[in-house]
Amino acid sequence: MIQYKINELFETIQGEGSFTGQPSIFIRLQGCPVGCSWCDTKHTWEIELSDEVNQAVMLAKSQETPQWANFSVEQILALVVKRNYKAKHIVITGGEPCMEDLTPLCNAFEQLGYSTQVETSGTFDIKVSKKCWVTVSPKVNMRGGYPILNSAMVRADEVKHPVATEQHIEDLKALLAEHKIITTPVYLQPISQKTRATELAIASCIENNWRLSVQVHKYLGIE
Repeated sequence: MIQYKINELFETIQGEGSFTGQPSIFIRLQGCPVGCSWCDTKHTWEIELSDEVNQAVMLAKSQETPQWANFSVEQILALVVKRNYKAKHIVITGGEPCMEDLTPLCNAFEQLGYSTQVETSGTFDIKVSKKCWVTVSPKVNMRGGYPILNSAMVRADEVKHPVATEQHIEDLKALLAEHKIITTPVYLQPISQKTRATELAIASCIENNWRLSVQVHKYLGIE
Protein backbone atom coordinates (compact mmCIF):
# COMPACT_ATOMS: atom_id res chain seq x y z
CA MET A 1 0.00 0.00 0.00
CA ILE A 2 1.42 3.34 -1.04
CA GLN A 3 2.26 5.76 1.77
CA TYR A 4 2.84 9.50 1.41
CA LYS A 5 5.22 11.38 3.68
CA ILE A 6 3.14 14.39 4.72
CA ASN A 7 4.58 17.46 6.41
CA GLU A 8 1.38 19.53 6.46
CA LEU A 9 -2.27 19.29 5.50
CA PHE A 10 -4.43 22.39 5.76
CA GLU A 11 -7.23 24.40 4.16
CA THR A 12 -6.65 27.91 2.84
CA ILE A 13 -6.90 30.06 -0.30
CA GLN A 14 -4.68 29.28 -3.28
CA GLY A 15 -2.48 32.35 -3.67
CA GLU A 16 -0.64 31.60 -6.92
CA GLY A 17 -1.21 30.98 -10.62
CA SER A 18 -4.45 30.22 -12.43
CA PHE A 19 -6.32 29.18 -9.28
CA THR A 20 -5.57 32.32 -7.26
CA GLY A 21 -8.44 32.89 -4.85
CA GLN A 22 -9.67 29.29 -5.01
CA PRO A 23 -10.42 27.70 -1.61
CA SER A 24 -8.02 24.76 -1.49
CA ILE A 25 -6.81 21.90 0.64
CA PHE A 26 -3.01 21.78 0.59
CA ILE A 27 -1.19 18.48 1.02
CA ARG A 28 2.51 19.21 1.54
CA LEU A 29 4.86 16.26 1.05
CA GLN A 30 8.29 15.87 2.61
CA GLY A 31 11.44 15.66 0.52
CA CYS A 32 13.11 17.80 -2.15
CA PRO A 33 16.67 17.56 -3.51
CA VAL A 34 16.42 20.50 -5.94
CA GLY A 35 17.90 23.08 -3.56
CA CYS A 36 16.40 26.46 -4.53
CA SER A 37 18.18 29.18 -2.57
CA TRP A 38 15.01 31.26 -2.12
CA CYS A 39 12.78 28.32 -1.12
CA ASP A 40 10.26 29.25 1.57
CA THR A 41 9.70 25.63 2.65
CA LYS A 42 13.26 24.47 3.34
CA HIS A 43 11.97 22.50 6.29
CA THR A 44 10.55 20.01 3.76
CA TRP A 45 13.85 19.25 2.02
CA GLU A 46 15.28 16.38 4.05
CA ILE A 47 13.69 13.03 4.75
CA GLU A 48 15.19 12.01 8.07
CA LEU A 49 13.93 8.95 9.90
CA SER A 50 14.49 10.86 13.13
CA ASP A 51 11.83 13.36 11.95
CA GLU A 52 9.18 10.71 11.37
CA VAL A 53 6.36 11.08 13.89
CA ASN A 54 2.91 9.59 14.29
CA GLN A 55 0.00 11.20 12.52
CA ALA A 56 -1.38 12.91 15.62
CA VAL A 57 1.92 14.66 16.35
CA MET A 58 2.27 15.87 12.76
CA LEU A 59 -1.28 17.18 12.67
CA ALA A 60 -0.82 19.00 15.98
CA LYS A 61 2.13 21.06 14.75
CA SER A 62 1.70 24.81 15.26
CA GLN A 63 4.82 25.91 13.40
CA GLU A 64 6.99 24.81 10.47
CA THR A 65 9.15 21.80 11.30
CA PRO A 66 10.71 18.95 9.30
CA GLN A 67 8.51 16.43 11.10
CA TRP A 68 6.46 14.21 8.81
CA ALA A 69 4.13 11.24 9.06
CA ASN A 70 3.11 8.47 6.70
CA PHE A 71 -0.46 8.47 5.40
CA SER A 72 -2.23 6.09 3.05
CA VAL A 73 -4.67 7.42 0.46
CA GLU A 74 -7.56 6.19 2.58
CA GLN A 75 -6.21 7.93 5.68
CA ILE A 76 -5.82 11.23 3.80
CA LEU A 77 -9.40 11.05 2.54
CA ALA A 78 -10.66 10.23 6.02
CA LEU A 79 -8.76 13.16 7.52
CA VAL A 80 -10.25 15.63 5.03
CA VAL A 81 -13.73 14.37 5.88
CA LYS A 82 -13.04 14.42 9.64
CA ARG A 83 -11.84 18.03 9.49
CA ASN A 84 -15.01 19.01 7.62
CA TYR A 85 -13.10 21.00 5.02
CA LYS A 86 -15.34 22.86 2.56
CA ALA A 87 -12.83 23.37 -0.27
CA LYS A 88 -13.17 21.07 -3.27
CA HIS A 89 -9.76 21.76 -4.80
CA ILE A 90 -6.72 19.71 -3.75
CA VAL A 91 -3.20 21.13 -4.13
CA ILE A 92 -0.37 18.61 -3.79
CA THR A 93 2.88 20.40 -3.13
CA GLY A 94 6.11 20.07 -1.20
CA GLY A 95 8.93 19.69 -1.11
CA GLU A 96 8.93 18.04 -4.53
CA PRO A 97 5.71 16.00 -4.72
CA CYS A 98 6.59 14.33 -8.02
CA MET A 99 9.20 12.22 -6.28
CA GLU A 100 6.13 10.07 -5.60
CA ASP A 101 3.48 8.46 -7.81
CA LEU A 102 0.52 10.76 -7.16
CA THR A 103 -1.92 8.97 -9.45
CA PRO A 104 -3.73 6.99 -6.71
CA LEU A 105 -4.16 10.11 -4.59
CA CYS A 106 -5.47 12.19 -7.49
CA ASN A 107 -7.85 9.48 -8.64
CA ALA A 108 -9.26 8.97 -5.15
CA PHE A 109 -10.08 12.65 -4.68
CA GLU A 110 -11.43 13.09 -8.20
CA GLN A 111 -13.78 10.15 -7.71
CA LEU A 112 -15.26 12.10 -4.78
CA GLY A 113 -15.81 15.23 -6.89
CA TYR A 114 -12.64 17.17 -6.04
CA SER A 115 -10.36 18.82 -8.56
CA THR A 116 -6.64 18.21 -8.15
CA GLN A 117 -3.50 20.22 -8.81
CA VAL A 118 0.18 19.43 -8.37
CA GLU A 119 2.97 22.01 -8.03
CA THR A 120 6.32 20.69 -9.23
CA SER A 121 9.78 21.89 -10.24
CA GLY A 122 9.65 19.86 -13.43
CA THR A 123 12.71 17.82 -12.46
CA PHE A 124 10.93 14.49 -11.88
CA ASP A 125 8.52 12.42 -13.95
CA ILE A 126 4.99 13.62 -13.33
CA LYS A 127 2.74 10.74 -12.33
CA VAL A 128 -0.77 12.09 -11.86
CA SER A 129 -4.29 11.53 -13.17
CA LYS A 130 -5.28 12.79 -16.62
CA LYS A 131 -7.53 15.45 -15.06
CA CYS A 132 -4.94 16.78 -12.63
CA TRP A 133 -3.86 20.38 -13.25
CA VAL A 134 -0.08 20.47 -13.44
CA THR A 135 1.78 23.62 -12.40
CA VAL A 136 5.43 23.46 -13.41
CA SER A 137 7.61 26.00 -11.65
CA PRO A 138 10.86 25.26 -13.48
CA LYS A 139 13.97 25.54 -11.37
CA VAL A 140 16.95 26.22 -13.65
CA ASN A 141 20.55 25.63 -12.52
CA MET A 142 19.73 24.95 -8.90
CA ARG A 143 22.17 23.50 -6.37
CA GLY A 144 20.85 19.96 -6.79
CA GLY A 145 21.81 19.94 -10.48
CA TYR A 146 18.55 18.44 -11.73
CA PRO A 147 17.59 19.23 -15.35
CA ILE A 148 14.10 20.33 -16.35
CA LEU A 149 12.42 17.38 -18.07
CA ASN A 150 10.80 17.80 -21.47
CA SER A 151 8.02 15.47 -20.33
CA ALA A 152 7.23 17.84 -17.47
CA MET A 153 7.19 20.96 -19.64
CA VAL A 154 4.92 19.30 -22.20
CA ARG A 155 2.53 18.07 -19.49
CA ALA A 156 2.29 21.49 -17.80
CA ASP A 157 -1.09 23.21 -17.76
CA GLU A 158 0.69 26.36 -16.62
CA VAL A 159 4.29 27.46 -16.20
CA LYS A 160 4.91 29.54 -13.07
CA HIS A 161 8.42 30.99 -13.06
CA PRO A 162 10.02 32.73 -10.05
CA VAL A 163 11.96 35.85 -11.03
CA ALA A 164 14.20 38.44 -9.41
CA THR A 165 16.72 39.29 -12.14
CA GLU A 166 16.95 39.69 -15.91
CA GLN A 167 18.83 36.39 -16.01
CA HIS A 168 15.73 34.62 -14.73
CA ILE A 169 13.78 36.07 -17.66
CA GLU A 170 16.41 34.92 -20.14
CA ASP A 171 16.48 31.46 -18.56
CA LEU A 172 12.70 31.21 -18.98
CA LYS A 173 12.76 32.31 -22.62
CA ALA A 174 15.46 29.74 -23.38
CA LEU A 175 13.50 27.02 -21.59
CA LEU A 176 10.28 27.79 -23.45
CA ALA A 177 12.11 27.77 -26.77
CA GLU A 178 13.98 24.55 -25.99
CA HIS A 179 10.80 22.66 -25.16
CA LYS A 180 8.66 24.43 -27.80
CA ILE A 181 6.16 25.75 -25.27
CA ILE A 182 3.92 28.20 -27.14
CA THR A 183 0.32 28.12 -25.92
CA THR A 184 0.77 27.12 -22.24
CA PRO A 185 -0.06 30.05 -19.90
CA VAL A 186 3.09 31.52 -18.38
CA TYR A 187 3.08 33.25 -14.99
CA LEU A 188 5.93 35.30 -13.59
CA GLN A 189 6.19 35.26 -9.82
CA PRO A 190 8.45 37.75 -8.02
CA ILE A 191 10.74 35.81 -5.72
CA SER A 192 10.18 38.40 -3.01
CA GLN A 193 7.71 41.18 -2.33
CA LYS A 194 10.46 43.70 -3.07
CA THR A 195 9.62 46.51 -5.49
CA ARG A 196 12.44 45.75 -7.93
CA ALA A 197 11.43 42.10 -8.45
CA THR A 198 7.77 43.01 -8.84
CA GLU A 199 8.47 45.79 -11.32
CA LEU A 200 10.65 43.45 -13.38
CA ALA A 201 7.90 40.82 -13.41
CA ILE A 202 5.23 43.33 -14.44
CA ALA A 203 7.33 44.80 -17.26
CA SER A 204 8.26 41.34 -18.55
CA CYS A 205 4.65 40.18 -18.45
CA ILE A 206 3.56 43.15 -20.54
CA GLU A 207 6.42 42.74 -23.00
CA ASN A 208 5.87 39.02 -23.53
CA ASN A 209 2.11 38.74 -22.95
CA TRP A 210 2.65 36.60 -19.87
CA ARG A 211 0.70 36.75 -16.62
CA LEU A 212 1.57 37.91 -13.11
CA SER A 213 1.41 35.79 -9.94
CA VAL A 214 2.15 37.74 -6.76
CA GLN A 215 1.69 35.14 -4.00
CA VAL A 216 -1.50 36.69 -2.66
CA HIS A 217 -1.36 34.60 0.53
CA LYS A 218 1.86 36.35 1.59
CA TYR A 219 0.34 39.78 1.13
CA LEU A 220 -2.67 38.65 3.18
CA GLY A 221 -0.51 37.04 5.85
CA ILE A 222 -2.18 33.62 5.61
CA GLU A 223 -0.70 30.15 5.13
